[in-house]
Amino acid sequence: MPTRMLVAGPNLTIDRTATLDELRPGAVLRFERVVVTPGGKGLNVARAARALGVDALLVGFVPGETGRAGAGMIAREGVALRAVECGGELRSTAIVMERDGRTTVFNEPGPQIGAADWEAYEAAVVASLAEHGVLVCSGSVPPGSPVDAYGRLARLAGGAGRPCVVDAGGATLAHALATAPEVVCPNVVEAEEVVGAPGGAVRERAEAAAAALVGRGARGAIVTADAAGAALAGSGGERAWLPAPRIADVRNPVGAGDVFACGLAAAIERGEPLLEAARYGVAAAAASVEWPTAGELDPARAAELLGAVVAV
Repeated sequence: MPTRMLVAGPNLTIDRTATLDELRPGAVLRFERVVVTPGGKGLNVARAARALGVDALLVGFVPGETGRAGAGMIAREGVALRAVECGGELRSTAIVMERDGRTTVFNEPGPQIGAADWEAYEAAVVASLAEHGVLVCSGSVPPGSPVDAYGRLARLAGGAGRPCVVDAGGATLAHALATAPEVVCPNVVEAEEVVGAPGGAVRERAEAAAAALVGRGARGAIVTADAAGAALAGSGGERAWLPAPRIADVRNPVGAGDVFACGLAAAIERGEPLLEAARYGVAAAAASVEWPTAGELDPARAAELLGAVVAV
């Protein structure tokens, strides 16, 4: 029985996480501290899997010299990577954290790819599906990717008898819904890019978006709403709100959604029902914000917080 997680995270990056007192547009600023790490939502999922004791393989594009450097950094972290070469160079992401806790993220789009590049990427995913119990499609895709990029991967996973979890937004999420993925888990802003934004309190928005995503084809949908919690909807009529545990010492909220996707997928692969899988994801995400590096967490802390995640 497969026990590994396959992570489709095509758009890797180099993260530069910097801290300063206040971000003032138009001013010349000096950062107090900068940490450089490989990044991308898919890598955060793979990091979280490692922390949770789940074997994971990440499939990502490694463009140019910077791509090879990034792959080396990933290897030194101990994350297994199946690298797919393409033209261009690896993108960068700037994460600016202010003293008051506000975080601003600047994302580059990634390398321009062609049809042959995406075909090579799909082939790498297909070659690994048989050895893995669940596929997680995470984050953005590089410019030039098919509009139904994750829909195609979800269809391949379904053909191999593997559940697929899709964590994306916009057109990438919209086209994936047509393949009836096992679960989609965007944040509320990403979900509203697809289903519209009716307004209201964040819980109401997340609940409406989760139901709408199921109405558009997902078998299950969990829409995350940062520190508020997450809304769940299932094709069988299941509905729930999962308040997030309160965290007193938030060190880095970036990547919490990726940790949620990892915890959710790991539990689904174990055979947990959707509600229990979502509870585990919320607890893991809450534990992750106590760490300075995106995608990292203490599994014992996640287990401790699980008791505080009570569906209403």
